[in-house]
Amino acid sequence: MSVATEQVPAEAVPGVRAAKKRGPDHRPGLSRKLPYLLLAPAVLLELLIHIIPMLVGIWMSFVKLTKFFIANWSAAPWAGLNNYRVAVDIHNSVGEGLLKSFGVTVAFSLITVILSWCLGMAAAVALQPPFKGRSAIRTLFLVPYALPAYAGILTWNFMLQRDTGAVNHVLVDNLGLMSDRPFWLLGGNALTSLITVALWRLWPFAFLTLMAGLQSIPRDVYEAASVDGAGSVRQWRNITLPSLRPVNLVLVLVLFLWTFSDFNTPYVLFGTAQPPAGDLITFHIYNASFLTWNFGSGAAMSVLLLIFLMIVTGAYLIVTGRRSRRA
Repeated sequence: MSVATEQVPAEAVPGVRAAKKRGPDHRPGLSRKLPYLLLAPAVLLELLIHIIPMLVGIWMSFVKLTKFFIANWSAAPWAGLNNYRVAVDIHNSVGEGLLKSFGVTVAFSLITVILSWCLGMAAAVALQPPFKGRSAIRTLFLVPYALPAYAGILTWNFMLQRDTGAVNHVLVDNLGLMSDRPFWLLGGNALTSLITVALWRLWPFAFLTLMAGLQSIPRDVYEAASVDGAGSVRQWRNITLPSLRPVNLVLVLVLFLWTFSDFNTPYVLFGTAQPPAGDLITFHIYNASFLTWNFGSGAAMSVLLLIFLMIVTGAYLIVTGRRSRRA
C-alpha cells in the first residue's frame, strides 16, 4: 500500500519562518560589519603592543634623543641618518662594538639552533617506540620548557658560580676533571655558558615539535621499509627526514629568531656586566641605550637588527619554498 506524501512549504513551518526573520538577510548591515567587529579587539591590541611602539622606535632612530631630552623627548632635534652612520661605522667604538656583538650573536644562534635540533631529534626518535615509563620521561624532558625563563636562568647563574656553584663542585671536587675552578660567567667561557643555558631552555621545544611531527607519520610506512630490508639509519634518512620537512622549516626559523633576539638569557645570567665573549647584540643595544643614555643610537641599532632579521627570514622562506616545490 502506498502512502501519499504532501510537500509542505518551508515558510509554513513556524520555526523556519522565525529563523528567516532573524536571519542575516533582514539585517545585511550587521552581517557585513560583524567580522570587522570581531577582529577589532585583536587589531587594537596589535596596534598598541606592536605597531605603535615600532613606529615610535623608528622615529627615535632619526632624532638625537639623549639624556638632555628625556624630560621632553618630543623636542629632540632631528638627526637624520647620523645615528645609522655611527652604528655602521666600524672605525668608531660604537660601530666596532656592534660588529663584534653581531659576530658573537651569529655564532651563538647557529650553535644553539643546531644543537637544539639535534638533541630534540635524538630524543624524539628515541621515545617513539612504546616502553614502560615513556610518558614520565617525556614529561621530564619538557620541564625546562614549562619553567619560567627567569627562574631557570637564575638557577643556572647560581650553579655556574666559580667558588660556590654546583658545576665546579661536580667537575673539580667530585670527578676531578679539572685542576682549578674555571670562571664560567667571565672571560672566554661566557659564550659556552650562554649556549648551555639557551640550549637547556630551547631543546624541549624542538623535542616537542619533532615528536608531534613523528607521530603524524604512518607506522605502516616503517613496517613496509623494514620488510624491504631498510635499517634504522636508512629509514630515518629516507622516511623520517623527508616527512618532517615542513616541521623542520618552521622549527629552524623559529629557533633562529628566538636565539638571535634573545635578551633574557644574557641579562639574567650575566647582569649588567656583560663579558665580551657573551655580548649578544640585543644586550649591546640595551647598554647603548640605557647606560650611555643615547636612545637615538640604540633605536637605530634596533632598526638595523629588525631589517637584518626580515631579510634573513624572507631569504629563508624563498629558498625553502623553492626546494619544497622541487621536492
